[in-house]
Amino acid sequence: MRRSPLKLLMAVGAPLILTACATIGPPQPPSLRLPKPPSDLRATRKGEHVILTWTVPSVTTDRQTIRNVGTTRICRGLETKLKQCDVVAEVAAEATPSTVQSSTQSPKPKTTRSFTDSLAGQLQTDEPDRFITYAVEVLNSEGRGAGLSNQVKVSMARTLPPPEDFAARVTGPGVVLSWTGEAPATGPTSAEHFVYRVYRRLEGSAQAVVAGEVSAKGERSFSLTDSNIEWQNTYEYRAETVTVITEENKPKLEIEGDDTPEIKILANDIFPPAVPTGLQAVSSGPGQKLFVDLVWAPVSDMDLDGYNLYRHEDGTPAIKLNAVLVKTPAYRDVDVVSGKRYFYSVSAVDVRGNESVRSEEASELVP
Repeated sequence: MRRSPLKLLMAVGAPLILTACATIGPPQPPSLRLPKPPSDLRATRKGEHVILTWTVPSVTTDRQTIRNVGTTRICRGLETKLKQCDVVAEVAAEATPSTVQSSTQSPKPKTTRSFTDSLAGQLQTDEPDRFITYAVEVLNSEGRGAGLSNQVKVSMARTLPPPEDFAARVTGPGVVLSWTGEAPATGPTSAEHFVYRVYRRLEGSAQAVVAGEVSAKGERSFSLTDSNIEWQNTYEYRAETVTVITEENKPKLEIEGDDTPEIKILANDIFPPAVPTGLQAVSSGPGQKLFVDLVWAPVSDMDLDGYNLYRHEDGTPAIKLNAVLVKTPAYRDVDVVSGKRYFYSVSAVDVRGNESVRSEEASELVP
């Protein structure tokens, strides 16, 4: 039987295709299993402590999943750029399962590590342009690494001890924070000065906000009033001394010192609003129904709820005229008798029922 040219070509090509599919490339070198150096090293300074944070590598330099990571070296130097790791400490490896992640498994969650370095007294300086450089080097289980991480610089400017005798008390305008200190207003150079900073945190919250700052003017006693509170909440306060460096053509640099212990205080409102002022009394004109109109300057307290009006005649005790709080700074007294003189006063009441003392009296003779 004679085959067609097409069938003959397919018959000859089939082995070639099978041969091509089975071709094996050149052997690949074994992985060195070197952890990929971190690229997100971060540094923050608090007092004489520098807190370093980085993400633990999850792959090697040749993109293989890491089975386990070894020791991490902490590198520190006075150079602007580190050329090698001058080891100041080592962070031991965390115990992890020694398994290889398959392509069908969910990505391994990122793990962060941290280390706190202490700047000894001789490493702190009064020169505002001095910095110290940090990097980390992550090693594999055989103690080999692929090099340094990204490098970060930290100011070596000195910080001062926290304020002393830090205290808080509640007043009508807000929480008054007070402390003592001996921080100079300026440092050895004109580029350096110091401020006291107070933080406020609502009890149960992890977030702290700045309640206020006071320049350290070389005085002994300091205070500030935190008016940005809500009554009946419990707050926790702490204070610190901040070194501020402002050099020409450079961004402002702030180095926070150590904190005072936190103090807790309940913002309990037992303080009445301001006393109303400017009370005036005017009676109705001839031929009109008898009344006395009262007006006064409004009280500006944020928690004001209203006013109470009081009246008395000469030689008699005052009585309250309104059954419910008056919401506006005006009132009309219609329960008056012709020929009598009445004496009026007004008080302010807040939302918690705290009532001010009464205003100065205003009197009016009803015609």
